[in-house]
Amino acid sequence: MQRALSVRSKNKDSHKDPPKHRLQMLNSLRGVERAELSRRLAKLIKTENHAIGAYESAGRERLSIASQLSDWGESTNDDSLSDISDKIGVLLSEIGEQEDLFAQNLEDYRSILKQIRNTEQSVQPSRDNKNKIADEIQKLKYKEPTSPKLVTLEQELVRAEAQNLVAEAQLTNITRQKVKEAYDLHFAATIERAEKQIILAKHGRRLLNYLDDTPVVPGDVRQPFAHGNDARQVLADAEHELQMWQPSLEAVEVNSTGLGSNLMPSEEVARGTSSVADTAGDIASPQSETTSPTHHKPAEGTHLEQATAS
Repeated sequence: MQRALSVRSKNKDSHKDPPKHRLQMLNSLRGVERAELSRRLAKLIKTENHAIGAYESAGRERLSIASQLSDWGESTNDDSLSDISDKIGVLLSEIGEQEDLFAQNLEDYRSILKQIRNTEQSVQPSRDNKNKIADEIQKLKYKEPTSPKLVTLEQELVRAEAQNLVAEAQLTNITRQKVKEAYDLHFAATIERAEKQIILAKHGRRLLNYLDDTPVVPGDVRQPFAHGNDARQVLADAEHELQMWQPSLEAVEVNSTGLGSNLMPSEEVARGTSSVADTAGDIASPQSETTSPTHHKPAEGTHLEQATAS
């Protein structure tokens, strides 16, 4: 594969250390950098929504193409071509249904990414508060090094840093857990779509063998189509194989089962060693507002079942 080993943006300017100007400039640049980082996952989620819409559109177009193929085959007044094109249309319709199912599963994966985004947004105030207090201390040390307010601010900074430490731990816990969960679902859905469409495509190729393409000369009459039952059996076989399909996936290792409701390890909660965790426990609460995604299980072979029943 002659491809780059990474698709990561080559523009690393946003990761460079900010210039050492005045404290006000540092604070301004820090705000810009935070805003840039917080937008990235939101942009990914939005772009993924466009991709999902494209898969849904592809599914609808595939259904329309299948219907048009069947209608065209009928209009040729060629019994063989009419029968085969109609049954190919059935298989194409099922392929279109798989596109729609894939889009539904991608929507579930996207919902999991939203949980990470919501947690990032809820942690941001903790970061801002810590940085704000630190900046105030630096300003005061520059203007009034002996100010008694410094002691109060330094105590506030200790508390803010402790709260932020818990918030950051919660963020990394939920981020790693949900990234694995989201892309486990994404790749499983990709494999399901691919394997089922392979099944349908293989049976579609079987149908082609029943269409006699032996050249004829003017005046010759082609033999009547004699493979109607065979063609119907192809659809029945495809329906059966889809219904019998089971995923065969390598398990993704999960080590986050011990994560408590406050997004910290359960043993830490049991020991009660983190009093700050109670203070920051609501930081990641938006995550709980998103319902857990469900893997969609369609009625396999809907078009095939209708075709074989007729």
